[in-house]
Amino acid sequence: MTMNDVPLSVGSLDAQPGTKARGTVRADLGTLTVDIPLTLVNGSRPGPRVVITAGVHGGEFTPIDAAVRLADLLDPGKVHGQVVICPVANPPAVYQGRLNISPVDGVNLNRVLPGDPAGGPTERLAAWLFTHLVDGADVYVDLHCGGIDQVLSDFVGYRLTGDPDLDKATAELAGSFGIEDVILGLKADGGNSHAAAARRGISAVLVEVGSLGQRDEPTALRRVDGLLTSLRHLGVLDQDGSAPAPVREWVWSAGVTAEATGLWYPEFSFDADVIGEVAEGDLLGRIVDPADGTEHTVHAPVGGRIFYGMHGLTVAPGAELAALAVPWDPDTAPSPDTLRTPGAGHGSDEAAPRP
Repeated sequence: MTMNDVPLSVGSLDAQPGTKARGTVRADLGTLTVDIPLTLVNGSRPGPRVVITAGVHGGEFTPIDAAVRLADLLDPGKVHGQVVICPVANPPAVYQGRLNISPVDGVNLNRVLPGDPAGGPTERLAAWLFTHLVDGADVYVDLHCGGIDQVLSDFVGYRLTGDPDLDKATAELAGSFGIEDVILGLKADGGNSHAAAARRGISAVLVEVGSLGQRDEPTALRRVDGLLTSLRHLGVLDQDGSAPAPVREWVWSAGVTAEATGLWYPEFSFDADVIGEVAEGDLLGRIVDPADGTEHTVHAPVGGRIFYGMHGLTVAPGAELAALAVPWDPDTAPSPDTLRTPGAGHGSDEAAPRP
């Protein structure tokens, strides 16, 4: 049996082969420092390096819970390769803000990756995460869910890069979590986690499970099961003989953002299982001015299935109201210019660069 002889360290935290280390590593963000919790699992046998993050956004609790549970479960004696788990990647947003944006500077971390070491606090945090965790990984898995103001239907997302081998590996990774719906973006642009990692040649996915920031043990355990299945697919854990579950492939078609300030009354269901399909021009909802009752109607710019939508009552211009996808057929694939990956607004994880 070949043994692993590669050490694993992040900052002051170190795990020798065949060991697990848990603790925090301090990140300097310029105007403040934050302590990043980490678990390093350095397997006794060689294999890929997998990085798993949660807590990129505040108000997304189940991913954090699942990441901690996974860290508890992994036995370095049974691991091939290395697993780095960061359950709270954005401490200011998780512990202080509980929103997508950081209370420190009002920036969404999932808009500015891979960051700028000379930028503002959140940009520096993004650069720290990539420099110390993501760079050098073979696989990156970023865990999210619908936040406290967002209803969502479970999916795995990834981006096409134009590299056939990388795209094939990432498509197979995306299908390994036991989640039926896989949504791809046609370009690896923007400042979100899996797009930024894909541009660096890393097989990277965004895994979205759960809505409304809810935390419950069954959902957390379901997420852990999906992560374990994925680690078996990657060869990090021994195979159990199970076959991959079938998936439905989609491509993002549009993101719908608010153009007015007011109270949001959606016409689609809040039930994540039946959010439903819409046709181009269908009424998605109304924004009502609380001062005088003026209504601004919001219509679907294209047809498709709504995968996540705004549940909150109050919105301002730029707030993400809904994200739509259509079935993916590579034989009749549309041009990237004909579809718009959602995320130009303030709410989604399919993010465009921050202006």
